[in-house]
Amino acid sequence: MLRLAVWRMSKSRASKKKPPDKVETTKPFEKVIVEEVKQLFSKVRRYSPPPGAEWSLPDPSVVLCEQPSSHPHLQALKQSLNEVKNQLSDKDLAVWHQHTCYTNRAGAVTAHLRASANAELCTQAWAKFYEILGTFDLLPEAALQIGELNSVHLCEAPGAFISALNHYLQTSGIPCDWNWVANTLNPYNEANGRSCTIADDRLIAHTLPWWFFGSDDTGDIMLQKHLLELQAFVRNMRRIDLVTADGSFDCQGDPGEQESLVAPLQYCETVCALLLLGPGGSFVLKMFTLFEHSSVCLLYFLVCCFRSVQVFKPATSKSGNSEVYVVCLGFKDKDVVRPLLSKLIRNYGPDMVSKGALFPNSSIPDSFLRQHEEICTFFCSQQVNTIQENLQLFNNMSSEKRGRLDQLRECATHFYIERFQVQFLPRKCWVCRGGSMNWGKPCQRKQMGSYNQRKEMQVQHWRQHLAQGVYRTWVEEHCRGSEGHDFVLSGPLIEGDLDAWFTRVGAALPKVCSSTFCEQDLLDLLNKALEEYALSSEGPALKNRPACTSCVFQPPASILTEICSLPNVTSCLVVGNTSWQKMPLSGNLLQPRFCPGPSYPQAIISTVYDGRPDDQQNLLSGVLSALQGLGEGSALVIPLCSALTRFTACLILAIHLCFRSICFRCPSAGSPAVLLCMGFSTFPRVITILQEVLEEMKGLEQGRQLLQFAPVEELTRGALPHFLSSLNNTVIRQQLHFLTQTGPGR
Repeated sequence: MLRLAVWRMSKSRASKKKPPDKVETTKPFEKVIVEEVKQLFSKVRRYSPPPGAEWSLPDPSVVLCEQPSSHPHLQALKQSLNEVKNQLSDKDLAVWHQHTCYTNRAGAVTAHLRASANAELCTQAWAKFYEILGTFDLLPEAALQIGELNSVHLCEAPGAFISALNHYLQTSGIPCDWNWVANTLNPYNEANGRSCTIADDRLIAHTLPWWFFGSDDTGDIMLQKHLLELQAFVRNMRRIDLVTADGSFDCQGDPGEQESLVAPLQYCETVCALLLLGPGGSFVLKMFTLFEHSSVCLLYFLVCCFRSVQVFKPATSKSGNSEVYVVCLGFKDKDVVRPLLSKLIRNYGPDMVSKGALFPNSSIPDSFLRQHEEICTFFCSQQVNTIQENLQLFNNMSSEKRGRLDQLRECATHFYIERFQVQFLPRKCWVCRGGSMNWGKPCQRKQMGSYNQRKEMQVQHWRQHLAQGVYRTWVEEHCRGSEGHDFVLSGPLIEGDLDAWFTRVGAALPKVCSSTFCEQDLLDLLNKALEEYALSSEGPALKNRPACTSCVFQPPASILTEICSLPNVTSCLVVGNTSWQKMPLSGNLLQPRFCPGPSYPQAIISTVYDGRPDDQQNLLSGVLSALQGLGEGSALVIPLCSALTRFTACLILAIHLCFRSICFRCPSAGSPAVLLCMGFSTFPRVITILQEVLEEMKGLEQGRQLLQFAPVEELTRGALPHFLSSLNNTVIRQQLHFLTQTGPGR
């Protein structure tokens, strides 16, 4: 388990500046425009116990014991909202998104912040959290008095809340040392699917020691062991003053049930926050509508644990979505919640909500329910009004209406900047002081088409997905035999600190669901195709199917001739590929030597070989044996089914340190690709590291896997990630092409 690394921000002598109570924009706008913008920034409702009464937690004995109740008024609100949402089912998501971005009154704020305030990682999430910071006294006074602020950020990728808090602290002159830790689903763990994982690692890659991914490396905060491990991870912090939880996942497949789908995550985030927070601490939780009994219970739980609980819809959160933020201030003494919290920890996990209602309906006061219904009615009406307006404007945007929207957007931007006093922050004060890193890999997958079309696609064959996608033409093209010739890693690599290399062990990968080093949509398509073939009668016969007769490949003899005919190659060693030993080269060419290596089937129609521990160990063992037997100037040929995992990427990085150039070739469809490594230059330290990695792999217990042995920063800079993506995309494309030539529908 990683030891907590502390992020320190220098103290400032200035005092905290409060946003003004009244805001006058520097540019004159019509009064009706200003009033509408003010309302946009005033969508907040507070829970308050009635005079003379106190809301208190039920006895732990009734917790998780009864089935959830249904609240008629709340369910009626849900039904009315979903009826309005249903009018969007035939709208193309990309077109509708473009339309609602324009009708969004606060839609120009983030672009202005990037330009005027030099805000780091300035996304919509950045603007929302900065708005929360400027609206509520989120930072406990006790922490500011002693000059130390400790925060934990759950489900935080890509890190906008962290960068917004840094900006706020730096420019508001708040005198404190700030220490933070964050958690999210690990964007580098190949078992994490992209439907719930944010791939944007621009901040994460620079600040990995501050991110908690747990003992299995997934970062799944819904696992009980991770809940307890996170406590240990932050043990160096005096106490936790602030916890934020911005978790969600893709609910486009069933948007009407978003609240229920995300409820288990919100329960886990809340239990985690209450376990971590010190007295007086603050908690910010993202939720989606509040109609279900699970939300009623969770909100009541929070109002009993904090001195103030408010539901807030930031102006910079699109008014047409269901998102709200629950802002909880002044955490009461842990003794208040300890007995109930102990029971929740014992039942902690993704199925916590399904075990029963957190509280029976009889334990929730009518006074709370009435306030909750009023709050739900308010936010529901706001959302319904926005959706109806957007529908009305979708095909009826007159120049007059467009002009008014432009004024509202400009006024909202001025209002935001002036109300929250957003100031310029030099890059040297960013969290990533050298600037965020991004080598251009694909980030979050975007949903396309209308909701109705996406529902139809869920039951479609993978061939139909391919036919309707952007990769159809590329996959259908026949191989020309030139794949890999345009991608060369030149070396040997001289950058990199080998002293910073370390091994990361986690749970064994059940499947390669994602990769930092390929087009994710291509990998998703291949996995879908393989799953469908595995369930069909065609699956077992695939490996015996002949390759496409129209494709042209560079045969093994040609590849070996290409290498051995180079004048500066002193010797050539081939790892594994026993079938190649039957292909002696003619003439006076240098004859290759062969050494043991991984054994792959002739037709590799799977993504598991790159992630299976035994195959990885065999690959490393073969490469290490080969490197130990090479002389200066030698060439090395390595069979490689793909390089989707961090482990294989680390191995190629190590090889990159030892050779003048590396390229790849594809001998045939479905069979392994090969790395051609030319110009060996001995590097004893690399060989020592590989020996240590191999020994550690051999000693791992069942169910554990060595996932990487070089820093992610080394894997995602320079030419290496582009080379890996080129290799993987080519291999995946060829596998898909092979599958299109087989089975039904050919």
